[in-house]
Amino acid sequence: MKSLLSTLALTTALTLPGLATARPVTLTTTLNTYGGDGAYLALYVTDASGAYAGSLWMAGGKSKYYKHLTDWYRATGGDTGQVNGITGASVGAGRTLKITLDLADALFDAGYTLHVDAAVEDMRDSPAEVAVPLTTKGAGTPLRGRRYVASVAYDM
Repeated sequence: MKSLLSTLALTTALTLPGLATARPVTLTTTLNTYGGDGAYLALYVTDASGAYAGSLWMAGGKSKYYKHLTDWYRATGGDTGQVNGITGASVGAGRTLKITLDLADALFDAGYTLHVDAAVEDMRDSPAEVAVPLTTKGAGTPLRGRRYVASVAYDM
């Protein structure tokens, strides 16, 4: 039941912000200059127990590569209908993906975590590239990724 309520709070905040207390949050993901093709990125949220709560965004339009976003794919079964937004292009090496979404206030300081999975064609996949706890104190503080992501930060 808690997972259902969490998912509902996340989904409601993303699709019908007038029905839930939400705030605009800008997510900034900057990639390293790793010398390969553009990266596919999946941005999603898990609750305090680590259970999948919802997808926020996906960069990259070719669905055949989504299975390489391993943790996101495992959590969703590859269902792109759960993603709030999908861009048509991957994010190039050294480039920045910057998006603004309305996120439910209930996601902050309640144990929720923003995850970024990354995959680059002809290079190693990077599930759990970076995990960022969603806290009000953490706003504006960039965290480094493991392989392709130089930093991820959110601002409110």
